[in-house]
Amino acid sequence: MIQLHFPPPDFRITGAAGQEMIFDPFRKKNVVLTPEEWVRQNFLNYLVKTMAYPAPLLSIEKELRLGELRKRCDIVVYSREAIPWMIVECKEMGVPLGMPVLEQIVRYHMAMPVPYLVITNGSNTWCCRLDGEMGEWRFVEQLPDYPAIAG
Repeated sequence: MIQLHFPPPDFRITGAAGQEMIFDPFRKKNVVLTPEEWVRQNFLNYLVKTMAYPAPLLSIEKELRLGELRKRCDIVVYSREAIPWMIVECKEMGVPLGMPVLEQIVRYHMAMPVPYLVITNGSNTWCCRLDGEMGEWRFVEQLPDYPAIAG
């Protein structure tokens, strides 16, 4: 498990139609502030402000196809060469990060192969790296630095 210390939030939260909304600077619009969205915005903030991932290379709710199904990845990080490099699946804080969440993100990987998969519920974060010719997944102890080149 990876311990993250989120930077102080500087979110713009408003109320509209009886719901709290948060401004998502990546999608450039207000979205409903659900518990999962709170985790996603904090994780995005961490990637950009703490890990120095380039904000323009992060895609939010990227649609992909799994056979006939359409699914959405919470976060896709692209390399500078515009190659998918990491998929992040966010869950609300009360959701345990067990096999169902791992299986979900591995299915996303089947449609969009990447070298890194991350699952987080804000309290707990796990990161796997695809290693070797056999395509084995290995848990890593920290999030990877953003790559200077694809890979």
